[in-house]
Amino acid sequence: MLTHIDLGYSAAGAFVSFLIGLTGVGGGSLMAPILIVLLGVPPAMAVGTDLWFAAITKSVGGATHHKLRSVDWQVVRQLAKGSVPAAIVTLVWLWLFEGGSLDAKPLMRLLGAALLLTSLMMILKPRIQPALVSMASRMGTTMRAQQGLVVTCGAVGIGALVALTSVGAGALVAVLLATVYPLRLGTRTIVGTDIVHAVPLTLVAGMGHSFLGNVDGWMLASLLLGSIPGIVAGSLVSGKVKEDYVRYALAAMLVVSSLKMLTS
Repeated sequence: MLTHIDLGYSAAGAFVSFLIGLTGVGGGSLMAPILIVLLGVPPAMAVGTDLWFAAITKSVGGATHHKLRSVDWQVVRQLAKGSVPAAIVTLVWLWLFEGGSLDAKPLMRLLGAALLLTSLMMILKPRIQPALVSMASRMGTTMRAQQGLVVTCGAVGIGALVALTSVGAGALVAVLLATVYPLRLGTRTIVGTDIVHAVPLTLVAGMGHSFLGNVDGWMLASLLLGSIPGIVAGSLVSGKVKEDYVRYALAAMLVVSSLKMLTS
């Protein structure tokens, strides 16, 4: 447990927050591995603290995207209908049957698998999206009638994963939206919608982990010291940076982190 502000954590918070604002990705996908692998934080404490970091940071980023009119509120509601109840059920299960958190080794394995899945989906997205755009244009209203149900059902699994690992609220939701709404949502709208949806999900999950004793207040304060300027800067340049460069760099970092966790 930290007992004071640590600028090393603040630098990590600024770096990750910039990526959240830029891409909607980077919260749990990068912060949890940084805390665990580089800074030596126990996995359960890293997950709980990271969830609060994501909730507060993404609130600022979501407000920025709202001003930029890059949020689809109907899709946010569809996501939340699946993810928030799933997160609550998962937290209750942790409390009743797992003593508040998974053991370190299985939690590391689950985190590693989630990061590997995230990196794989990020790489595959541009390869499958053209086919989905073509399919959506041919199916028209038939496909649109099913999209909301698909998004809500997909969010159920993501909500449970976020409550367990803090991973998925950014990268997996972004891929889900790009896959299900290839015509409706552009890159900036996917990022804004993704960030806004993550606020209630990570807030609920973070409150649950606070109840379970998995949050370090000083660590959170240190992370947040760098997060606000980071996410504002990232949100302002979102959509202006070539997406491929960011995506492949993030995917590479996630693969390295996932392999470290799976083999530790």
